[in-house]
Amino acid sequence: MIPVVIDPFKELRDIERKISSMLEFENKMVPSSAQSESIWMPAVNEKEDEKAYYVEVDLPGVKKEDINLEVKDNMLIVSGERKFKKEEEDKGYKRVESFFGKFERRFTLPADADTEKIEATVEDGVLKITIPKVEQKENVKKIAIK
Repeated sequence: MIPVVIDPFKELRDIERKISSMLEFENKMVPSSAQSESIWMPAVNEKEDEKAYYVEVDLPGVKKEDINLEVKDNMLIVSGERKFKKEEEDKGYKRVESFFGKFERRFTLPADADTEKIEATVEDGVLKITIPKVEQKENVKKIAIK
């Protein structure tokens, strides 16, 4: 009887080769300008105190007019586009770097968020959003017992 050698990773390597070849083919079919545009997700910091919720979104290189901020269906939506181009010329060479892409972040607003009084500012590439809390009044009604 001849022993059979089983390679449990053979199928995985075959799948990896197929996926790699598909991705190479796809990259050849997509124009280079479309490849350089990407979707990116900016970093976010969140905190709260007794008066409000605070959201800071890191948006380096994004102009104020390229940022959209809206509330829809109890969601705070931050979206926009980053456009950046850096050119450098020296002694017979020219180098151009372009970074751009669309972004979107969504945040579910808490029940006590006052959506009518949300404020936002941009400073040093950071979008700062303040979401005030609605004062919660205790809704207690005394009921007379008969």
